[in-house]
Amino acid sequence: MAESGTGFLDQLKSCIVWSWTYFWTVWFFVMLFLVYILRVPLKINDNLTTASGPAMFGTESSLSMFLNTLTPKFYVALTGTSSLISGLILIFEWWYFRKYGTSFIEQVSVSHLRPLLGGVDNSTPSNSNSSNGDSDSNRQSVSECKVWRNPLNLFRGAEYNRYTWVTGREPLTYYDMNLSAQDHQTFFTCDTDHLRPADAIMQKAWRERNPQARISAAHEALELDDCATAYILLAEEEATTIVEAEKLFKQALKAGEGCYRRSQQLQHHGAQYEAQHRRDTNVLVYIKRRLAMCARKLGRTREAVKMMRDLMKEFPLLSMFNIHENLLEALLELQAYADVQAVLAKYDDISLPKSATICYTAALLKARAVSDKFSPEAASRRGLSTAEMNAVEAIHRAVEFNPHVPKYLLEMKSLILPPEHILKRGDSEAIAYAFFHLQHWKRVEGALNLLHCTWEGTFRMIPYPLEKGHLFYPYPICTETADRELLPLFHEVSVYPKKELPFFILFTAGLCSFTAMLALLTHQFPELMGVFAKAFLSTLFAPLNFIMEKVENILPSSLWHQLTRI
Repeated sequence: MAESGTGFLDQLKSCIVWSWTYFWTVWFFVMLFLVYILRVPLKINDNLTTASGPAMFGTESSLSMFLNTLTPKFYVALTGTSSLISGLILIFEWWYFRKYGTSFIEQVSVSHLRPLLGGVDNSTPSNSNSSNGDSDSNRQSVSECKVWRNPLNLFRGAEYNRYTWVTGREPLTYYDMNLSAQDHQTFFTCDTDHLRPADAIMQKAWRERNPQARISAAHEALELDDCATAYILLAEEEATTIVEAEKLFKQALKAGEGCYRRSQQLQHHGAQYEAQHRRDTNVLVYIKRRLAMCARKLGRTREAVKMMRDLMKEFPLLSMFNIHENLLEALLELQAYADVQAVLAKYDDISLPKSATICYTAALLKARAVSDKFSPEAASRRGLSTAEMNAVEAIHRAVEFNPHVPKYLLEMKSLILPPEHILKRGDSEAIAYAFFHLQHWKRVEGALNLLHCTWEGTFRMIPYPLEKGHLFYPYPICTETADRELLPLFHEVSVYPKKELPFFILFTAGLCSFTAMLALLTHQFPELMGVFAKAFLSTLFAPLNFIMEKVENILPSSLWHQLTRI
């Protein structure tokens, strides 16, 4: 990855300058070495200054005489020695890259050459010594590709279906919808459903693949009884607006509370009653959470925050729904940053599974303290302050957890509707986070600028190879496959930005291979390659000769003679 705080033009200038410097340095020393070892007789005109100018500047006769003295043996030795030197540099570059994860030449370029060219390097490595103690405890043995329910998933009827009507594209994949069907069967059904006709119908409805069949089954269940899960299905899939969905959820809440109170009284009377009570609890929590989300979407944010807080107090053990992530987003909308920090202090713990919402929200709060006055040029001159260092470290931590998010926040990649399920640390989670939180980053002045200047520096800090980790357990290698199942076909899945081979290793390898091929051809066809070499050098120096001739014609001979003597 490119170093942080540098643009494409800085990298391009650095690559061009270093490439030409490296190329001509190698060839100069090779020529000097061979001229000394092989004692090549350079029979250049003894008279260095003539009326028309010095021969040392490459006049036609001196250049021709010089080229005629070079034997095929010289060309073979020249290309062979150049290939050897390039090969040695390639071996050293590869060893340095394998050990430190970056190119030696590129590292020197970043440290010394780029500031001279006007580039800025703002990335400051985080204090690895202070984080080493926590890194081991953070590497938890978790299921690498476990798929989670998206805490902020949209409504199918009011949002996903409307997108399909407008664009003709399906925002949800079959795999994603199948996972949702499995979730519905897990949370909204139990073994005693066959004892109640309405619940028995809904048990079959959740297994239906056809949306119209599910909706028809829900209406059929409501004709038999006031069924909470039937209202849920209609609110999710039949309602075409959030207002209609909220109305249906309120009816579901009334029915769900009645079922919950009845099952609560019987929950200790047997395993079947216990299962029914667990199902009714899940239904009630789901309804209240979706009602809070409806209030948030309809602009009643404070009401949504109160509903979420009450729900978390009433059911503190149901962390599987990740209601705190809904709460964080609503509090950010209210710009209640102190309350956001209080929620993070409770849930940003190493014993809990991390999420992009937690990591990037923590980074946003720390960036907010310094982003309005942050300047890459000033930071490069005076160094980072303690607050800026904390913000940069928080951004590095967030980017290491999910490296796909910055491109969406910086609008380097287009957003789509988030799926109903996400993969932690994957592209699907990045889309789900950026879809709802991009506005919060834009609201904080300078936050996106700070992110832009520092996020790429994360990849220079992570140990190489990528099987290792830094602050978190190693990045799973299976995320790309899972994300392709979760995300629609028209979306280009973001792949983990792996550490690619630096430009200078590729350049050195190409130069080594090219010169080795030249050495082989020169050895096999010395006369022919000698002709080609002379023609190449003549062509190379032709512009210089042309310029010198023009200068000689323009300047007076006396003045040219005085300049030559100087």
